[in-house]
Amino acid sequence: MPKPIPRVRFAPSPTGMLHVGNARTALYNWLFARHNGGDFVLRVEDTDVERSEVRYETQLIEDLRWLGLDWQEGPQIGGPYAPYRQSERLEIYREHTDQLLKEGKAYRCFCTAEELEQERQLALSLQRTQVYSGKCRTLTAAESTARAAAGDSFAVRLAVPDAPLRFHDIVRGDVEFLSEAVGDFILVRSSGIPVYNYVVTIDDALMKITHVIRGDDHISNTPRQVAIYQAFGWSLPQFAHLSTILGSDRERLSKRHGATSVASFREMGILPQALANYLALLGWGAEGGTRETFTREELIAEFKLERVTPSPAVFDWDKLHWLNRQAMKHSPLPELRALAWPHFTKLNLLAESASEQVIDWFDRMLSLFLPAVDQLQQLPERATVVWRIAETTPEDAAILNSEAGAKVAEAFKAKVRAETGAMTPERFKELMNEVKAETGVKGKDLFHPVRIILTGAHSGPEFDKLIPLFEEGSRLDLPSHVLSVRERVELWDSKL
Repeated sequence: MPKPIPRVRFAPSPTGMLHVGNARTALYNWLFARHNGGDFVLRVEDTDVERSEVRYETQLIEDLRWLGLDWQEGPQIGGPYAPYRQSERLEIYREHTDQLLKEGKAYRCFCTAEELEQERQLALSLQRTQVYSGKCRTLTAAESTARAAAGDSFAVRLAVPDAPLRFHDIVRGDVEFLSEAVGDFILVRSSGIPVYNYVVTIDDALMKITHVIRGDDHISNTPRQVAIYQAFGWSLPQFAHLSTILGSDRERLSKRHGATSVASFREMGILPQALANYLALLGWGAEGGTRETFTREELIAEFKLERVTPSPAVFDWDKLHWLNRQAMKHSPLPELRALAWPHFTKLNLLAESASEQVIDWFDRMLSLFLPAVDQLQQLPERATVVWRIAETTPEDAAILNSEAGAKVAEAFKAKVRAETGAMTPERFKELMNEVKAETGVKGKDLFHPVRIILTGAHSGPEFDKLIPLFEEGSRLDLPSHVLSVRERVELWDSKL
């Protein structure tokens, strides 16, 4: 008999931005499905009505697509087990609750919040596990029905059998919880809203999910879900709980460690393939364990849950930046242009649309400055020299005020003023040779003063690359004017 097609799901709550930990969970589910020829399902868990927002659902879908993940079933595209938003499945949950009540596997709990708090405090004083006593479990069906009919407020609890709750974790091995540590937990609140553990189990079972791959913060939820599976007589899926992602201080990764949402990484100019590559390595490694750069196809071919480690993974910015530089190095220029362009439009350095001449000029500028950045958002600052002269440091001022520096500066400025045509790299080289012959200055003592005049700093990209950017850029119709060589000399003199 052929094995069933593996089915996995990513089920985020639209209550905030997509965190990198959840993004890694989505990626591992997607890689597992693709590696095994299975289905990847997207399901939105939006039963938290007060915190769930449409904008967060829209954002998480955009973030997943940006990462390169696709799904066979989910909101907007549907599927055989629709709907895929929990808020649209409330009738399904009600039917299953009625079934459990009818079979005596669940019961109504009429205890008030005050009574439950008294129980909790008593258990605390006796140093016992703080679980529900099961007081309402002894009500007869007639008593329970009568009180509900009379309008008494109630929650619905699962009658958990007195037996260990066991499951096998692909990452962590066999796991067991004692039933008394779980207690008769709530399935449906007194408000009528079903709880997370209840709805997620029903959805996973009805959608025929074969593998539940999620963060290890869900391990404590798993025994409750196992109890629900058993109450309905459903087979358990295989579980795999992924390790926590930590910051450099070995605390759970949070905003205090810097960017943590996928949207933030997008905004700063981390390439999607670099982020996906890095997230894959946070808790997983390919055979051999030394390789670090993977294409998407290579990740699919290599990924196995058995190679996921239970040890926490530490988020390493240096490694992410290194992978991002590798990705930028191997990405097509049009792709990089599309990702980098908005960082310049945001600062009004470029317009939203541009002519072929502007695009060609921008591509050459991009190629010049890309090797010097870790993130695309750093490009405008790196390329500031193209638009304006930087503030001179005391060190650079000293170079210009030296005897050799002053001689070179005056000779260079005089020759630029005497030029009638546009400066070319070839003419610039000739001009520098003339300055060298006139002043007798050579090497860095010759070039540093000139570079300071043109850029504000004594170091930077090669002149044969910069000069065309200055000259051609000054003739282009850009929102922010690019200074030509002559304009830079004039501006420098105006500062003196």
